[in-house]
Amino acid sequence: MKKKTFAVDIDGTITENGGGRIHLDALDALRRLTNMGHDVIFVTGRSSIEGYLLSVFGGTTKIAVGENGGCITLDSNDHVLLGNIEECKTALEIIKNNVDDVKEKLVFPRMTEVVLERTFDLDAARKILSKNNINVELSDSQYAFHINSSGINKGTGFSKIMEKYSILRDDVIAIGDSATDIPLFKVAKTSIALGNASNLVKSEATMTVSANAGDGVIEALDKLAFTDLNQQ
Repeated sequence: MKKKTFAVDIDGTITENGGGRIHLDALDALRRLTNMGHDVIFVTGRSSIEGYLLSVFGGTTKIAVGENGGCITLDSNDHVLLGNIEECKTALEIIKNNVDDVKEKLVFPRMTEVVLERTFDLDAARKILSKNNINVELSDSQYAFHINSSGINKGTGFSKIMEKYSILRDDVIAIGDSATDIPLFKVAKTSIALGNASNLVKSEATMTVSANAGDGVIEALDKLAFTDLNQQ
């Protein structure tokens, strides 16, 4: 069986009920994949430290891509910063001064991005930033709004992992549910959108499943075990 690398989102993918609670059966399935010799790497809009801690306690590969690709954590005190938090803070101030109801979200400390509550008009904020020639990424993970440096996304962040560990695109399987996962889908040969994903996200995936979140992860892995992994 050829080794595969699973790039797995966290919120809305292996969490349930929108509260950050881990779907234990999905995590167990990912741990079993790791025990079989595959890599399972969390790629998340949360901090890379949260993703790394989940890998430690969950028994998956101890690497995490966080902050929507802005930060990679390779060990407890080994972080690769790909984004620039200062330019994100500059963008935040411009948005705050021109758009109503902009609030920072209380999250685990970030090293490369700014995280906001989903309380304001995202398109209006994008227009304001464009008008002021501020070139950053403003995205919606369904968990929060994120300000990232230009060119930073889950795909570019995970590509750094692929380069570092000589992982081929043909061996990558990405699993996610939100628009922030689309760039990740583009660097993977196989991409899976869960049942709770929007039609846009599903249209960008090579495969979809009907079940939501953790149940969808289990459904996806069952399908892959039948159609893909056992044939390698």
